[in-house]
Parts: sequence; C-alpha cells; structure tokens
Amino acid sequence: MEKLHVDFAGMRFPNPFILASAPPTRTAEMIKRAFAAGWGGAVTKSIALEPAKDLQPRLRSLRYRNQPIGMENIELSTTWTLEDWRREISEIKSAYPRRPLWASIMEAPVKKNWQRLAEAIQETGVDALELNVSCPHGMPSKGMGAFIGQNAELTGEVVSWVKEVAKVPLVVKLTPNVADIAFIAQAAKEHGADALCTVNTVSGLIGVDLDTLAPLPAVGGVSTYGGYSGPGIKPIALRCVAQIARATGLPVSGSGGVAAWEDAVEFMAVGAGTVQIATAVMWHGYGIIENLVQGLARYLDEKELPDATSIVGAALAKLVEFPKMPLEPRVLAKVDETCNGCLRCVVACRDGGFQAISGVAGERAAVDAEKCDGCGLCALVCPRSSIAMTSCS
Repeated sequence: MEKLHVDFAGMRFPNPFILASAPPTRTAEMIKRAFAAGWGGAVTKSIALEPAKDLQPRLRSLRYRNQPIGMENIELSTTWTLEDWRREISEIKSAYPRRPLWASIMEAPVKKNWQRLAEAIQETGVDALELNVSCPHGMPSKGMGAFIGQNAELTGEVVSWVKEVAKVPLVVKLTPNVADIAFIAQAAKEHGADALCTVNTVSGLIGVDLDTLAPLPAVGGVSTYGGYSGPGIKPIALRCVAQIARATGLPVSGSGGVAAWEDAVEFMAVGAGTVQIATAVMWHGYGIIENLVQGLARYLDEKELPDATSIVGAALAKLVEFPKMPLEPRVLAKVDETCNGCLRCVVACRDGGFQAISGVAGERAAVDAEKCDGCGLCALVCPRSSIAMTSCS
C-alpha cells in the first residue's frame, strides 16, 4: 500500500482517509480503535476552554425510500475539559506516534483565549491544529464557529493570533455557508494558514413532525437550525474544495458527503490532498476503511497511476466559467435493448422536457431525434441505465 501514502502540510499519512472532527473522534479509546482499523489520521472532537452541554436527542436523518441520505445534528463541541483532552491526546500519541493526529480547537474571537488553547494543546505532541471557524449551529450564538468563518477579517485575525504561538501546522476549517468561500480562504492564507479544510456541515432544518408540527429533532417540543451532513452535501463540498484549491494553492483536506472510495477520488481530483469522513462512519463504523483503502488501491492499479498524489487536482484544469462552456458537440438520447418499457422517461420528457420520447408499457421507448434537445433528463430518471446521451455526428 506504499502508493497510498500522501504528504500533507509536512505530515506523512499512510493513506488519505482521515476521521473528521465529530462523534467518532470523541475519545482516545475510539481514535485508537480507528487507527488500529487502518485510518490514515484523525481530528479530535472540537476542543474549547469551556466544555459544552449537549441536547438529547440531537440527531435526525433525512430518508428516501426508508434509507438515510443525509443527517442533521445539533451537537456542540466536546463535553470534556481542556485537561481531559491533554491526557487523551498524549495517550493517543503514545500508542500511535507516527499516525497524524490533529486537534480541532474553537473559541470566541478573543486573542488570549485562542493562544492559551493552542499552546496548551500543542504541548501534547499533536501534529496539527485545525481551527474550527465553521460550526453552523449553537456556537455562533457565542461568537464562535461560523460567526468567525463567515467574516474574512475575523477569520484572518484568528489565524494570525494562533500563528504567533503555533509550533505545528495550522489547518483552517471553512464553512460552506458563505457567498464566496474563496474570499474567506484567501484571508486565512494571507494570515498564516498552512492548509485548509472544507466543508463543515451545511446550515439546515431537517424537517417538521406532521403530528405535532414541531421542527426536528425536537427537544422538549422545540428545535433549532442544525448542521446537515451526508451524501446530500457532496456537490456543495466538491465545489468548495475546487474553489479554495484554485484560489489559494494551499493543501486542502476535503470533507462533506464522502461515503465510498469513488467519492474520495472525486474530491482528490478537484484538489483535496486528504479526505475527511464522519457521517459514513457514524452510520457504518470504522470498518469502512477497508473498502476505502482497497478501492482506492485498485483504482490506482487499474488506471496505472503511480500513487494517490497523482490524482490531486487533475480535474481542476477542466473546470471553466459558464461562458467558456462549448456549445458543441450536440448530443441526443439513445435507448438500448435493455429498456423494459417502464415509461418513466416518457413521463419525464413529456412533463419536464421536450416531448421527444414515446412508448407503450412493456415495449422499448422511442426517441424523436427532431424533438430531442439533449438535456439528459431521460437518462437521469431511467432505473436501468438503458438511455445514453450520444453524439449527433
């Protein structure tokens, strides 16, 4: 597995898969089990000078056909004290001295607090500090998390404060809940960030109980906006990673919706040097690392790529602004012999497209080339992948 090794901001990882700062990194015992399972690195649960108190319950899933496709949390930073974490980190580093461990830290924009926290944590031998200026719920009301990360000036100040005392690399974790994440990323770079991470969860409201009309997850009959994660935020996360990678040139740790090795390759292709995962671990356990590692290794072999690093940024040159998108070549829908005549494409094209597909239940659908506009809706809804968009020429 030598080809899976990656260098990131001066740190050597056995593979690019990192446990994100979240419940799976809540204790030393948990992180050590993850390292034993094969994870390349980990970021501790976010540490503050004052421990948080969590709500119960604080998680809720978004489901489609009874399968979770996303999750909202209203969980805060760690409930442990700074001294608790100093002991825990020392224990982890003693057991796994060569496995990169980052400490996630967060505070209100007070210089002495950020510096006190950074100095106390880095004494434990932690490999990097991840500055959490991106938590979208709970903490902003205290002047923490996204309260800082949504303001370029504040973000820059916090980075500069920690940089004054830092003896290890600074990774700044950015929020997607901004108009221009590249602008915030540039401020972090200008004030001393060694690397960036994105995205944290997306601010959201997961749903409403139809019986009580209380927002979810309900605690004592009320709720609040939370952080949405899982496969549903992957497109947002990919866009953010690509934007900050191009804007800053700094190493980027990508996060948001990664559930399989294929997702990891996509994140790396748009500029991520490492990939962070939380929700998928919460749903399926640390054991998913085996498929992640084996899948990535197999992909590198099949594509005859020398190592994982060769993927990083490979797709960025193919990202252009919309006015530069080509109007040619044109494409048309083509239905193959696997079509079973379910007519989903017929309905979709009739009511959401160009009325270019016709058919009879149980028989192969037909495409009118004169009417087809090549939008791709029919291929999107086909449950059997029986439709492909092919060149008109």
